[in-house]
Amino acid sequence: MKSFCRLLAFFLFCTAPSFPQTPPLRFTWLSDTHVGSTTGAADLSRTVRDINAISDIDFVMLSGDITEMGSNAELELAKAILDSLNKPYHIIPGNHDTKWSESGATKFPALWGSDKFVFESSGYRFIGLHQGPIMRMGDGHFSPEDLRWLDSVLVHLPDKNQPLFFVTHYPIDSSIDNWYELLDRAKRYNMQAMLCGHGHRNKVLNFEGIPGVMGRSNLRASDSSGGYTIAEIKADSIFFSERITGSETKPVWHKLALGVRSYTADTTRYARPEFSINQKYPQVKVKWIYATDYTIAAAPAVWKDVIVAGNSNGAVYGLSLQDGKEQWRFQTGKGVYSTPAIANDKVVFGSADGNIYCLNVTDAKLIWKFPTAAPVVATPRIENGMVYLGSSDQKFRAIHLDTGQLKWEFDGVSGFVETKPLIYDGKVIFGAWGTFLYALNRKDGALAWQWTNGNPGVLYSPAACWPVAAHGKIFIVAPDRFMTAIDAATGKTVWRSNRHQVREAIGLSADAQTVYARCMTDTLLAFSASATTPQLQWLTSCGYGYDIDPSMPLEKDGVIFFGTKNGFVFAVDAKSGAVKWQHRVGVTVVNTVAPIAENRVVATDMDGRVMLLVAE
Repeated sequence: MKSFCRLLAFFLFCTAPSFPQTPPLRFTWLSDTHVGSTTGAADLSRTVRDINAISDIDFVMLSGDITEMGSNAELELAKAILDSLNKPYHIIPGNHDTKWSESGATKFPALWGSDKFVFESSGYRFIGLHQGPIMRMGDGHFSPEDLRWLDSVLVHLPDKNQPLFFVTHYPIDSSIDNWYELLDRAKRYNMQAMLCGHGHRNKVLNFEGIPGVMGRSNLRASDSSGGYTIAEIKADSIFFSERITGSETKPVWHKLALGVRSYTADTTRYARPEFSINQKYPQVKVKWIYATDYTIAAAPAVWKDVIVAGNSNGAVYGLSLQDGKEQWRFQTGKGVYSTPAIANDKVVFGSADGNIYCLNVTDAKLIWKFPTAAPVVATPRIENGMVYLGSSDQKFRAIHLDTGQLKWEFDGVSGFVETKPLIYDGKVIFGAWGTFLYALNRKDGALAWQWTNGNPGVLYSPAACWPVAAHGKIFIVAPDRFMTAIDAATGKTVWRSNRHQVREAIGLSADAQTVYARCMTDTLLAFSASATTPQLQWLTSCGYGYDIDPSMPLEKDGVIFFGTKNGFVFAVDAKSGAVKWQHRVGVTVVNTVAPIAENRVVATDMDGRVMLLVAE
């Protein structure tokens, strides 16, 4: 079948008329510079100096993972280095720039004007579009807002037959949950090739008949110098060569013929998502769906008959639980990645515009607004009239719910906060992207203790899970793939286990006797909350495949609910661990869900949808 597809693509190319010759074009292509990693900044600086010394380069392109962690400082440093180029450059972010973003992925477009690009050179049009994922771990994903932008670019092409190059970070394959959204569009145009990074190596690819090329990382890795790609278009071909920074340009490693392409034949290589599992559980229905048309990367909150959820456009919605109709909408200045907290008819959330908001949950009337010094991407917790919330200004605050007045502020946080804090044993407990888990005295915000897993790598921080506690112990899971129990009074480790490959999803039973954790592949676990060693009560192979979505397993009326990175919602019996049902609502990340009852659950996903599932 693969041979047939290649033959068919070759036939279509050879029999199509050639387009008029365009002037020669030479450009450099960088990818995966990872500024902030050990040698990232130095390697990029050397590359910029090297490119500046080459006179016949028309422009430079960068295909993502510009920084190691997407921090403001790393992005600013990368821009300072790149702005010393004496050639124009075009840039998109990668997953490292968007997943661990203290700014809620707003700093990148603020620095470069956009996180996308489109330009023309020598008759060719280059289109750059990233795939996130935004703020949450999961597959790459083309957001609804970016697909709309792409459609506007394509529909306004001056000539539908203009030769196009598409630049992405991820390969256009199943590493992106909705890769087909791009391929199906691209096949309608004269797509010459798709250029990607992410894999850190030179590689020839094929995306359902569309030629693909992966470029190497700019990092030196185990070599003495980094490198990049020089691409040259001459006559009817494009040539790719590897340039060793400051040293030599190696011989051409790939040549690709150009021409008027047709992709009318069915050359499907990757199976499209299918929803047949829903037929196995016909009792489960999606009662309603409300589409916000922008990325939602946070859980919904429910108060009486109102559902509250925010999106990347900075809008927060109040929807009817009964029918999903919009009751109100409140607009903030930037994206909302903060799961709302609701108490006493007041809803509180943070925004990437740097403010904490408190609204009346029935009509969205602003009660108070608390400004911080940085975006707020963390989730608040309300307890006994106090709001507890971290921020990206490396501070954690306690704020009076009724007045918005600050009670206390802790300014010793390393890294930014995205998690939902836990209130337990007179302490406020939360993690941050600076390797530490913190316990503050609830009354005055003084540090009671801090804990670290001993791994200096910031990306292994216990920062995304929502901690739970019972029987004097705090339970967490983290990207180091350990589950840990910590003494709530002292911050000392009670036990740690990596027997099961957990990551960032953890929950607690309603009776506080069982801790739930989700493995990176297929399995939901139940541990004793009272034991002083990791005592497994049951495990269930749910069959969700490889999954790193930090969707917390939450119990309601004896049923555990959770979402997955590829659009599934699961319901599991809390006592036995048996799967009661599963339902596929889409193809992308389902955030932590909001259970209403044993047979009703509200979910949001990265496609910007809010929905109510009912098991009839």
